[in-house]
Amino acid sequence: MNDVIQVRVQAAINITPVIREITFEAVDTALPPYSAGSHIQVHVPLAQRTLRNAYSLLNAPAGRTAYRIAVRLQEHSRGGSRYLHETLKVGDVLNVSRPANLFPIHTLGRHHILIAGGIGITPFLAYSEHLLCEGASFELHYAYRSGLTDAYVQPLATRLGDRLHAYDSLERPLNLAPILSNQPLGSHLYICGPQRLLASVREQASALGWPDGRIHWEAFSSAEPGVPFSVELAQSGRRIEVGADESLLEALEANAVEIPNLCRGGVCGQCVTRYVTGDVTHRDHFLAATERADRLMPCVSRGCGSSLVLDL
Repeated sequence: MNDVIQVRVQAAINITPVIREITFEAVDTALPPYSAGSHIQVHVPLAQRTLRNAYSLLNAPAGRTAYRIAVRLQEHSRGGSRYLHETLKVGDVLNVSRPANLFPIHTLGRHHILIAGGIGITPFLAYSEHLLCEGASFELHYAYRSGLTDAYVQPLATRLGDRLHAYDSLERPLNLAPILSNQPLGSHLYICGPQRLLASVREQASALGWPDGRIHWEAFSSAEPGVPFSVELAQSGRRIEVGADESLLEALEANAVEIPNLCRGGVCGQCVTRYVTGDVTHRDHFLAATERADRLMPCVSRGCGSSLVLDL
């Protein structure tokens, strides 16, 4: 099965100074189905390389005539978000991956608490439509910055009514304690947003006795830049140079070394790779401390010091 789909840009609209909403339509064949919480990888064609950035699908999964994403312009963009904001135009054709869902709704949950920060609202747009259609019990807490990441506040308020709790970070900070306390037995908690929000919610939920199996979270973050380093492939002896502004995974892909991956943000565990020797800066949110002794996630982690040798 081909994992890459050709799509055409049907619409591209700047809905805030830093958020651009892009709608893709099929070029040749019908778009594959997906469920609420799914994402796609958009192949961004830069001059020297192609980035694969993951974005949540915003639109309700009931209709499959289009895929809709929202892209936040990153201040220190490696080129991907800037290209999608400043270069991409209606009519352009791109490759995207088939949808994957690492952040599904747990349909047997008695109540669903959704907590979003900034652009982390994106998966919950599809979530809320699905939960409304199912008549499910849920509440959405949306922390945003007025004028920057508040694009969906009014549409959600109209659609969700008192299910929506909106917090302008400049006026009304998000207070987690009352949200996480006294929820019905069987509730599920979902979090998407900046790392500090994820860490804070997970820490407070655990302290309040939330079972790990009822706390679900997602974070899409591109690999942070770092110092260039070399990597050796033990099985072939090949040596590959990794640039300061590319991930180890991207460098491997550029040299025709394909590794399974989904989130490209250090969360899902699909790209876990063993290494033989070398020092590693681990930046993932998946591996246990003991596993990091001989495994890494090339989508976000980097070698440091002496040459890194992978068991590839």
